[in-house]
Amino acid sequence: MKPNAFVGRKAQPTDNDVAEALGPAKTAWDRLVKDMAQELGLDEGWKTYGAKFGWSAQLKRRKRNIVHLGPCQGCFAVVFILGDRAVKAARASRLGRTAEKLLDKAPRYPEGTGIRLQVTGPRHLALIRKLAQIKLDN
Repeated sequence: MKPNAFVGRKAQPTDNDVAEALGPAKTAWDRLVKDMAQELGLDEGWKTYGAKFGWSAQLKRRKRNIVHLGPCQGCFAVVFILGDRAVKAARASRLGRTAEKLLDKAPRYPEGTGIRLQVTGPRHLALIRKLAQIKLDN
């Protein structure tokens, strides 16, 4: 995974900052954020866990974090933390080989299983939306 584009930055990035960092991947970012808002009712908010980690957009329903989007140079990282029921549902839903590989190599944390995906274009957007729906349902 590439590092966050906003490591060391104290102020929240603007939309222009994000566009500059993402380059052509900004189109996929915008589409994902828009689709998640319309289809799943998720709101976007920005957060940093400190200057050495950079900034990430959190897509939430009320106070519940569903997915984190981390801007990188030319791409963005997508991170889900799935509970045991969501992991089981994801495996049962037959999302495809990419999802199976992500689940197989995902690290376990006290909060759940960490799914990480690097996005450069629209190829994985449908998978991301499906994982978000599974997290919401479980």
